[in-house]
Amino acid sequence: MTPDVDLTLPFPGPHPLRDRLLALDSDLFAFAAERNWPGAGPVLPRLSRSANHGVLWLAVATAMAATGTPTARRAAARGLASLGLASLTINTVGKRSVRRTRPGLGVVPLSRQLKRQPITTSFPSGHSASAAAFATGVALESPVWGALVAPLAFSVAASRIYTGVHFPSDVLTGAALGAGAAFAVRGVAPRCVEPERSPGKDAEVPALPEGEGLVLVADAASDTADQLRALREALPRAEVVECQPLDVRAELAKAAARARVLGVCGDDGAVNAAAVLALRHALPLAILPSTAPGRFARDLGVTGARELAGAVGRGEAGRVDVGRFRCGGREGVFLDACTLGVHPELAWERERRSGPVGGWTAGMLGALRLLRAGRRPLTARIGGRERPLWLLYAGNGVHHRTGLVPGRRGDLADGRLDVRVVHGGRWPGPRLLAAATASALPRSPVHAAVEVPRLRLADVPGGTFLTHDGEVTEVAGELTLDKLPGALTVYRPAP
Repeated sequence: MTPDVDLTLPFPGPHPLRDRLLALDSDLFAFAAERNWPGAGPVLPRLSRSANHGVLWLAVATAMAATGTPTARRAAARGLASLGLASLTINTVGKRSVRRTRPGLGVVPLSRQLKRQPITTSFPSGHSASAAAFATGVALESPVWGALVAPLAFSVAASRIYTGVHFPSDVLTGAALGAGAAFAVRGVAPRCVEPERSPGKDAEVPALPEGEGLVLVADAASDTADQLRALREALPRAEVVECQPLDVRAELAKAAARARVLGVCGDDGAVNAAAVLALRHALPLAILPSTAPGRFARDLGVTGARELAGAVGRGEAGRVDVGRFRCGGREGVFLDACTLGVHPELAWERERRSGPVGGWTAGMLGALRLLRAGRRPLTARIGGRERPLWLLYAGNGVHHRTGLVPGRRGDLADGRLDVRVVHGGRWPGPRLLAAATASALPRSPVHAAVEVPRLRLADVPGGTFLTHDGEVTEVAGELTLDKLPGALTVYRPAP
């Protein structure tokens, strides 16, 4: 039996096809109202209320981000962005274009009805659009997380029919619009697909099944206890020297004099010091990351003791490029990157704040702090022209992701420097804020990215700081950045 409901639409006069569809919609609504939904009574009304204003999805996104995995965080961010676009579209266009009244509640059991009935128009369903947008956005970034979220999104959409606040066509149309919003967001911000790993050209190194000949120096102040324990179990004849941070360089020098393989476990500065000695003594290098692997170890494919022990035991290694800087008769090397300008401070602020507020917001807060501190762009001559620069980032190898914040490197022996620049000039405040958002605006006029084997800067002012693998040095005058192709041999699992 068709319920007594108002199906008013803003179309004058009869329309046979439209009338048949509206009648079918009404019959489906009545059918759903008359059916018994086992187990739905205690759940669906509460679920419907929890999704008001996107609160449910914000909670789900927060829980996903709290897992700490980059994929979950990206999926949560994409889901919220899709939800935002869907809500904006529904509330500004959808609800005002088709002013359909809500279904009558005469056939809906009182126990199912919401205590507070919505007062907006019925078509399309905003809750269904938000649910579908969030779930689709998550799935487009991570199918696994999408499969986990999908049942919840389906339940929210079903709850709108169950509680009698929407017709089935409202829900289906809202879900379609929500999914469309997620695909629109993907068109603007495509999914980050990691490059195929090519961690250096294969190199011949000794295979040390039990680790004999490996001397590894570990910074005892770093969070390395678990990794060292696992390494000792896997390579019982390796020599492990634990020392305080101030003694790491001296112990590395002693180890290089007696080792067949030089190993290091510590921060980026310790790894940089070990690389210098490995180059000087023509030794292969074994890098054991601490709890959180650095970018270079991650791109090698060495995320822990198991990967390193397997590579050392099997004799798997690659020749990788080493970045180099030269200035005023001094030179240094870098495995990850070197930077000039405010990038070190922005990166530090981003890492310090990114846990509670997210990386993009942390970058913005860091930029605002630097503006309050009165920081100004540095100036240098590049290609014969004097240029104001907020920052210059030179990565050892081309990074996959465009923008200010680099992603993974596919090839650690490509002979290229990945140079990212944020220009200074007029309106320095907005330009620095643009620097903080450059990862989302890679085509911004204030942001440039080039891939070159060498870069020269002249007239670098005195007092300019350059960071290389976390170490800081002062440069002035002429600065040259280039590469030492395939100069370092590093143990890593075969790709």
